[in-house]
Amino acid sequence: MPSPRCDAALEAALRHGRALLKFIRPNEVGLTGSHQKGFYIPKQAREPFTPFAPTKGVNHDHRVEVIWHDGRVTQSTVKWYGTDSRSEYRLTGFNREHGFPHIAPERVGALLLLVPERLDRFHAFVLERDDDVADLQAGLGIEIHGHWALFDAELPLLPQESESDCLSRRFERFSQSLEDFPATAAFAQEAREALLGCARAFSSAPSDERLLALVDAEYRLFRMVEAKVCTPQVARAFRSIDEFLAVAQSVLQRRKARAGKSLEHHVEYLLREAAVPFSKQSIVDGTSPDILIPGVAAYEDLAWPLEKLFVLCLKTTCKDRWRQVTQEAPRIPRKHILTLQAGISVPQMAQMQEASVSLVVPRHLHPDYPPTTRDQLLSIDAFIAEVRRRLAAA
Repeated sequence: MPSPRCDAALEAALRHGRALLKFIRPNEVGLTGSHQKGFYIPKQAREPFTPFAPTKGVNHDHRVEVIWHDGRVTQSTVKWYGTDSRSEYRLTGFNREHGFPHIAPERVGALLLLVPERLDRFHAFVLERDDDVADLQAGLGIEIHGHWALFDAELPLLPQESESDCLSRRFERFSQSLEDFPATAAFAQEAREALLGCARAFSSAPSDERLLALVDAEYRLFRMVEAKVCTPQVARAFRSIDEFLAVAQSVLQRRKARAGKSLEHHVEYLLREAAVPFSKQSIVDGTSPDILIPGVAAYEDLAWPLEKLFVLCLKTTCKDRWRQVTQEAPRIPRKHILTLQAGISVPQMAQMQEASVSLVVPRHLHPDYPPTTRDQLLSIDAFIAEVRRRLAAA
């Protein structure tokens, strides 16, 4: 169930019609040696937050009041840095707030929702729970693939036009004949085949890049199918509030369930492409790990070397869900989590290391982790290479 904070964040975003969703990064909370703490605002998302265009050679200050989810109110500044080599917007003014908790190092990887009520007043929410992040994204119809996303209620609920016309044509053709939602595996397969047919560099790209491309493409396809299948349901008059809520709940649950299954399908594809043997969601010692390498038979063979056994759990986010993994496949001392989580705080990483949990993260997300923890991360390609090396060892 969504927390009261998540409910308030969703209500604020829907009421005011626009919101910036972003994962908090190390350089925003002072973990990279910067003297200026402040939340980065992408140039593409700046219009609801500042009247100043991104002009090279000048700096601009735009004063704002920010009302935080815990009742704190800060007199802050949306600052444009355009001089020297800098070219960015940041929400600043927190150094003078003694002990201000929402820009502390522990917040790395949390989700910041920034809602503009008007140009000089924002509402801000920091969500720590993975379930809250999933519920908020589902409620707004947004998925963050990378660092940030912009919710705009006035835009049509269709995927952003960031893919080629080739992908658009394929996805349109796939969705046109559908009257209901296909299985999640069908979405994954269509996204994969479309990328193989339309993106020349896809098949030769690193696994880290291919995974993110697959997740992005499938999300775009899903939104097209969702618009096709659900629009008639939403457009008709409902006989009661309960009927409306039932349809809305069905849409939200489908969005959340598909996101998790999407990651599973695409990781399995990458492992098969790399010729890594595995079993998926098999029962071993009363647990059901997402992926067991090289498989159940090896795990149950007590003579099989432990260094040649791997458990890989798949979590789109894992700030609090990572503890679930420690109980999976108890014979294997070190667990691996493959995640799309954009950043985790230093204390949380220390807890994971103490619990013998390692993170596998697409390489382009590594800069979102505190500098002192990045050497603890594995890219997808590095994880695959390590698995293959150990399995091949005499």
